[in-house]
Amino acid sequence: MLYLQGKAQEVTFKTEYLGKSGYYYLPPGENPREKIGGKGSAMVYQAGVNIPLSMKLNENNRPTAWGIGLGGSYVSLKNQNFSDQMVSEIMNFQVGIYHLRPLNDRWSMRASLGMGVFTPSTDFSKISFKNVLASGSAIFIRHLNPNLSIGGGVAINSSLGYPMVFPAVYVKWKTEGKFDLNVELVDGLEVSAGYDINDKFKLSYALEMNGQVALLKKDGKDVIFSHQYIVTGFRPEYKISEKLSVTGMAGLNLYRPASYSDRTLKGVFASDNDYYFSVSPYVSAGLKMKF
Repeated sequence: MLYLQGKAQEVTFKTEYLGKSGYYYLPPGENPREKIGGKGSAMVYQAGVNIPLSMKLNENNRPTAWGIGLGGSYVSLKNQNFSDQMVSEIMNFQVGIYHLRPLNDRWSMRASLGMGVFTPSTDFSKISFKNVLASGSAIFIRHLNPNLSIGGGVAINSSLGYPMVFPAVYVKWKTEGKFDLNVELVDGLEVSAGYDINDKFKLSYALEMNGQVALLKKDGKDVIFSHQYIVTGFRPEYKISEKLSVTGMAGLNLYRPASYSDRTLKGVFASDNDYYFSVSPYVSAGLKMKF
């Protein structure tokens, strides 16, 4: 959410369907996976807006910019035949400010600061300080050539109830032309190969990773319920006008981990928490608008 898309304000909407599949546990070591017994599917609704407040470009066409990003998502988890309690819905809302600045001809800096609400319910009366996370990051980016930039830095968040520092990685590689390749590891993962069939229509094959989080209490303990998914498939995009385009995707959900972990450092890195839904169909539809 917190990176510059362009000079204009951009609004995005996206709906995703992850089809029904079985739920499994993968024990540590080389033991085979175990079928837990439940099945589940998911509907995900996402929206975001990027609002540049100020921007100027240098002689290398790199921006010095300030802006605000807002994003939200709602997940409906259709779980069946689970003996243990499973989260049935997740609501996430985030707001933050970002800053981009070139340091010299080869280096840039990207920083962000924000906060968000992560709940297992849409009931606003149940939101408490326990559902709120603060986050920030500072990344230094090396521009190796016009098509490839890599970088690293630190990210800070309060997911464990106190500030924790994590490494942050930035990779962006893109080729231009009628056929293009794109690899981004910025605020998620996206890998795609696309072909411009004409001025209006583009078809890509893509791999994407996304997810949502809920903070809650379970059995009297503070826990994190995480829902992630890696999807791949064909992604058409049709440009209705210079400012409006629609996009979709049809393919497979390759891996969809969904599980609880204790809200502690030990719980986050526990090796016995590999619960996931298996491969299932995946479709999505989205809308992008620039102003």
